[in-house]
Amino acid sequence: MSAHPVPYDPELVAGLAGFLELVERIPLRADTVLANREHFTTIIPPMAAQVGELAVDWENRVIPGPAGAPDVEVTVVRPRRAPGAAPAEAAPGVLGIHGGGLVLGTRFFGTGELIDLALRHGVVGVAVEYRLAPEHPGTAAAEDCYAALEWFAGHAAELGVDPERIIVSGASAGGGLSAAVALMARDRGGPALAGQLLNCPMLDDRNETVSSRQYDGLGAWDRNSNDTAWSAVLGELRHSDAVSPYAAPARATDLGGLPPAYIEVGAAEVFRDEDVDYALRIWAAGGQAELHVWAGAYHGFSGFSPDAIVSQAALAARDSWIRRTLGL
Repeated sequence: MSAHPVPYDPELVAGLAGFLELVERIPLRADTVLANREHFTTIIPPMAAQVGELAVDWENRVIPGPAGAPDVEVTVVRPRRAPGAAPAEAAPGVLGIHGGGLVLGTRFFGTGELIDLALRHGVVGVAVEYRLAPEHPGTAAAEDCYAALEWFAGHAAELGVDPERIIVSGASAGGGLSAAVALMARDRGGPALAGQLLNCPMLDDRNETVSSRQYDGLGAWDRNSNDTAWSAVLGELRHSDAVSPYAAPARATDLGGLPPAYIEVGAAEVFRDEDVDYALRIWAAGGQAELHVWAGAYHGFSGFSPDAIVSQAALAARDSWIRRTLGL
């Protein structure tokens, strides 16, 4: 029986075409990873251009990396205070983790979200530059992100952040890494996260769901790109029982004791079924998860089709969860 894809929302079709032209101009295969990285450097604006004249301050820092690993670069984003203004109350914090299939992109691919949150909600954000596969396979990316969380929480007072109001947030690979960081914090008795925002997260290396087969050769981040990325991350371990849940969070056998999760995904994309299953398993373990499956939506739809009605609904729902979770 063939896997018939879910039709796209007509309002999203133009945005999907733009996504494919801009982001996926070069099909992602093992021999095109470097070419794709080079292409990504041309489509991600530098931080100065992203901020422009907005009332936001930012700085790059180098922080300690995981034990035995290189230091990690981060960018701190915060709302600008007027000269002479009284110190503000401790702000909420967001650890932002960029997407790119674990093989592409830089931290500046996700700083737009942090700029927006600083302006609208006074959030202090930290964007983390994690190591990419295949040069750094396995759990290297997750370890870098967890090191950034430990630094963020440990320097909360210096950064003007309430350590009890820090969430981890990311889209696609960044969503998967956010889930991995939440697992690591639980397992290691690390910083207590207020929540985990998993936007169309990349969770499962097996790539065997119905939705993965529905979008084989079709749409944004199709089954073939997903295969390429997971093989780069896991190599010969892929599909085996040796895969760490810190590399592929869907492999975790226990999803209890995690911070509240917000999980959103399009109905017309590869990650739909693994993301729905992750929410189901959190509920089964007695945890909190808010799940949104957006009708006719492709991977990354709200960023590339922001004016569509379904995108506006998705952005509003996400913002509602952030405000409720951070007490804004």
